[in-house]
Amino acid sequence: MNPYTSAGSVSTVTASAAGATGRNDTVSSLAPPMSGTDLLRRLIVLIRPRAGLTILALLSALTAVSLALFVPILIGQGIDIIIGAGQVNFTQLMSLLFELAAVVCLVALAQWIQGITLSRLAYGTTCDLRIAVSEKIGRMPLSFIDSHPHGDLMSRVVNDVDLVGDGLLQGLTQLFTGVATIVGTLLFMLSISVPMAVIVVLVTPLSVLAAWLIARLSDRSFAAQQAILGQLGAHVEEYVGNQRLVSAFAFGDRAQAGFNTINAELYDAGEHAQFLSSLSNPGTRFINNLIFAIVAGIGCISVITGKPAVLTVGGVQVFLSYANQYTRPFNEITSVITQIQTALASARRVFSLLDAKEEDPDHASAIEITAPQGRVDLNHVDFSYVKDRPLLQDICVHASAGQRIALVGPTGCGKTTLINLLLRFYEVDAGEILLDGQDIRGLTRRSLRTSFGMVLQDSWLFEGTIHDNIAYGRPGATREEVQEAARRAHADGFINALPEGFDTLIIDDGSSFSQGQRQLLCIARVMLTDPAILLLDEATSSIDTRTELQVQAAFDELMRGRTSFVVAHRLSTIQDADMILVMHEGNIIECGTHEELLARGGFYADLYEAQFASTE
Repeated sequence: MNPYTSAGSVSTVTASAAGATGRNDTVSSLAPPMSGTDLLRRLIVLIRPRAGLTILALLSALTAVSLALFVPILIGQGIDIIIGAGQVNFTQLMSLLFELAAVVCLVALAQWIQGITLSRLAYGTTCDLRIAVSEKIGRMPLSFIDSHPHGDLMSRVVNDVDLVGDGLLQGLTQLFTGVATIVGTLLFMLSISVPMAVIVVLVTPLSVLAAWLIARLSDRSFAAQQAILGQLGAHVEEYVGNQRLVSAFAFGDRAQAGFNTINAELYDAGEHAQFLSSLSNPGTRFINNLIFAIVAGIGCISVITGKPAVLTVGGVQVFLSYANQYTRPFNEITSVITQIQTALASARRVFSLLDAKEEDPDHASAIEITAPQGRVDLNHVDFSYVKDRPLLQDICVHASAGQRIALVGPTGCGKTTLINLLLRFYEVDAGEILLDGQDIRGLTRRSLRTSFGMVLQDSWLFEGTIHDNIAYGRPGATREEVQEAARRAHADGFINALPEGFDTLIIDDGSSFSQGQRQLLCIARVMLTDPAILLLDEATSSIDTRTELQVQAAFDELMRGRTSFVVAHRLSTIQDADMILVMHEGNIIECGTHEELLARGGFYADLYEAQFASTE
């Protein structure tokens, strides 16, 4: 079954996004979702370093709103000046018009300052948040990266952080302008009629209550929408990154079917979330119009009876104008409630990643190893990825400095896992691994890993020049050193044949190069670092036979005097190893040289016979 065609119903994903149990997601090791109060507290902490911008934005909002509230007064005074035909005081009217123009210009200037300030605040905070998320991923253990969809992590770093920034910009804009408008209009209403102002204030919470109830109903739907969006990103990343295999196996229709399924679930979740949130604005507008009608009715009664306040018809009109402005911020906030809720859902996803458990830091007493000799000992090592499924069991290996150790065995027997343990990508469950007699848990990870040079079966190149890719482990290497490393890796031939040579730009993971050429560049990268210990995991598996012979000769030169661990399925590449460890189901079942193992006639001899008997 295609795993992407059974992503779960909207209700299931909603429950997962809201922190409910019942769904065994791969993101379970992320921190649990936080409450709304904690989320708002985290957002406040996030913008606290830019408190100056926040204060300036608030002051500019207060200035803009305060000046805007004087506009109706100036207009009213102007109307009073126009008494009738031939009775207009043009001198006083022109003075009021100049005052009105000045106020309008000042309002525009204050609003411009507010917009610029809030943009810097929101997108500066977004920049800091994206840096924090990126650095967080760099501090996460490899087990976390291996167990989480890469597309979902990318969605959190890119999409979710952007949505948080947009929500901050819209939310803070409406918050600052709304608060200033509410406070200003309330003061003006109190100056006109205290009883009428009290009535408006007492009825307005109905609008807030309606918006709050609708927001509570739609919150889970927005969380589900963002969770499914992460699934969609993981699906697209996987199939776009492996399009050749998708096409080769005619998997396109099934991949599209999986995409359509997740996309349909995203549509359902989004439609549900948008529908619920869209009720907020008309709901609050209805209540605010109801408030307007109530105030108008009470105002008319006041004009006729003088109760509950003595008002003129003009006074009622002014009061209604300010009452309308008083309720407007509630409408404006609900008009962007969808964007704000999406931002809050994204913020939860980002903060759950930021709060996830990091790789245990180096112990305070950890030491730097500066000149490793290369002696490696594994003493009774146990390890398992899943607690109830043991993998490596009682592994004992003793490699002297300069010794060449080969690891062979069927797929899944633990060869690559052993390499991961040497580099402390994973920690052993029991036993110990020693480097020059020192437990590697007592060494800093940086110094430990720089002692190793690793070439994997899957080559990795980044966007940059060939020179930069080879010099990845030694950024300060000279051009001559890079060229020498390429020559020793037998990569200089095809590099010099390129129009720009070592300055050729590599894009899209080097897809324009053959797999063998990409592997040669990775081998040159390790040769340049000149490590004390080599880890070669199927390093020549993607290279043709003729090139393999050349590279093998280069490896022989590189491995001379250095401890080497070679994982290989091609037994022809490890026949000269000082020791061959034969692994099966997490155990070392045979150990010896090539000749000794053949003479023993055991598992290794069967592997060798299976590979070479037909050729012979």
